[in-house]
Amino acid sequence: MLLTILGCSGSLPGPHGPASGYLVEAEGCRLAIELGSGVLAALQARHDAFSLDALLFSHLHPDHCADFTTLAVIRRYHTHPPYDTRERRLPVHGPAETADRFARAYAETADELLTTDLSDVFEFHTLTEGAVTRVGPFEITAVRVDHPTEAYGFRIATKTATLAYTGDTGPCEALLDLARDVDVLLSEATWTHTEDRPAGTHLSGVQAGRVAAQAGAGRLLLTHIAPWTDRDAVLAEARGEFAGPVEVVAQGDTYAVDGSKVRVIGGHGN
Repeated sequence: MLLTILGCSGSLPGPHGPASGYLVEAEGCRLAIELGSGVLAALQARHDAFSLDALLFSHLHPDHCADFTTLAVIRRYHTHPPYDTRERRLPVHGPAETADRFARAYAETADELLTTDLSDVFEFHTLTEGAVTRVGPFEITAVRVDHPTEAYGFRIATKTATLAYTGDTGPCEALLDLARDVDVLLSEATWTHTEDRPAGTHLSGVQAGRVAAQAGAGRLLLTHIAPWTDRDAVLAEARGEFAGPVEVVAQGDTYAVDGSKVRVIGGHGN
């Protein structure tokens, strides 16, 4: 399994890269998770935008999905696509309102909204708690997490590797099941730890480290750190709670995950 960081800036694109976006690959299958502001450009720098086999959205805040409408433009209006996008629609898995919300974001006028649902080039699937989806070699389990809107974390497994992604969430029991004994936990850590942070919103470095330790994760990768948050401070917090390997990811980092063996094969690591 290969994990590539297309974007990792928390809450908005930052001065050093796009908002949330990740690419997971195995056996020639490509799965994108999130498509926040700037992520589509980062994807196209590496791969043809038509090469995705499925797209997952943990929730529908703009920093996780804003580039979806531009992907719709590519799939609808590209003058020489490699295949008929209406015959081979891209599977999109997201919360209950995904298809409607994206249509509203895409439509330029109220009249167009009446005739636009984007299902001509996308195949929408609604996530539910505990549902298991299979895409190529991937078995994907959706776990409802604690955020102000409908939001999910994903546990992604192949025959040889497991990856858990928290999405955006406050501390909750579901995170322990999500991350139990995974090879890699990709966890948001938006801010440093204080006791007066809003409940049910985001994780601190302390909380992300605790989840990794309690769940028995093999490696902790920290993402979604807000541009105004001290990355080194978040990293130090997580290392104070989790004895295993901990890194703050950066755009362009690529990790090879093969069971308990995790190697950085691109980018700089931390």
